[in-house]
Amino acid sequence: MVDLPPEILTGILSLLPAQSLLRFRSTSKSLQSLIDSHNFIKLHLQNFLNRSLILRHNFDFYQIEDFSNLTTGVKLNIPFTGPINRMSLLGSCNGLLCISSNAGIAFWNPNIRKHRIIPFPPIPTPQHHESNNNIYVGFCIHGFGFDPLTNDYKLIRISCFVGVQHSTFESHVRLFSFKTNSWKELPTMPYTLSYARRTMGDFVENSLHWVMTRKLDLLQPRAIVAFNLTLEIFNEVPFPEIGEDVNSESFQIGISVLEGCLCMIVNYQTAKIDVWVMKEYGCRDSWCKLFTLAESCFSLPLRALRILGYSSDRSMVLLQVDREKLFWYDLKSECVSYVEGIPRVDHAIICVGSLVQPSFPRKENQTSKRRDNFLSQGFKLKL
Repeated sequence: MVDLPPEILTGILSLLPAQSLLRFRSTSKSLQSLIDSHNFIKLHLQNFLNRSLILRHNFDFYQIEDFSNLTTGVKLNIPFTGPINRMSLLGSCNGLLCISSNAGIAFWNPNIRKHRIIPFPPIPTPQHHESNNNIYVGFCIHGFGFDPLTNDYKLIRISCFVGVQHSTFESHVRLFSFKTNSWKELPTMPYTLSYARRTMGDFVENSLHWVMTRKLDLLQPRAIVAFNLTLEIFNEVPFPEIGEDVNSESFQIGISVLEGCLCMIVNYQTAKIDVWVMKEYGCRDSWCKLFTLAESCFSLPLRALRILGYSSDRSMVLLQVDREKLFWYDLKSECVSYVEGIPRVDHAIICVGSLVQPSFPRKENQTSKRRDNFLSQGFKLKL
């Protein structure tokens, strides 16, 4: 038995998986206080870099922790009860998944098996739907991320209405905050979702991202639109110099996230797909082309392509194709290989293992005395 200084003990614990720490916290109140503290949860999030792949198939979620063997997955117990007639994945941040069903919206950490469900915000109606006798088509997109300045997790919901007969557009923006535990209305955005994919926003730095148009007309310029969670405003991220008119109808533009960097996918539909990575966020000159998928790689045209993550040795990139299948792309050989043994994938996302709670953390002073007492005594670790 050896005595360890408190800072060394804390450092060792911060390198362990969340499942191991859950077992350790049940051994004593002092250890429980340490592991539950906000400072330790933050340190663990910084030090423990293990990732897992979360897959959604119909109403079921699966977790794959071994990137070298993507066929071995564990079915997760979703936090919703009762009949479910729809299911969506709205985002992931710091180990928290944001999912929705007909029962509401859930913030869920599958690693610590804790969740929190909130109701949907009121559904807005078009302002002039009665006076102009217009027919409206409505849809929503979401984004979930973390505001480091206020230490707050936020969920944005953008509801859009397109007037079919009179070509009108209307949007409503609402934001949910962990700190306030409430929704609030934000000013309407200066963009339309006529081009945006009806999916979740991609979280990079402290912003959520979509591809949108500036006006209802599809011929208007496309843009990568970012919603800054700190300032709570919309702005644009510059495109790379792709050598083409970004508004050409000959290709499609999509975005993803790779190792914390914003990616842009340029799908030429008949010839190739270019994947760009922004090395320094917000800097146009930092865009670089990561790789090109040639026509021979897939049976083009592809409807959609998402970049998920690197392999453990960073020699390959995991791709989701047409929201159904997973492929590995070898950066050296420039070949793709189909991931066997996985059924049709409705949605896939990389999630880190963390102790982050799905609710706003309690005040530190409630447990600080027990934690300080535990750290002052040191800890005996059997070697």
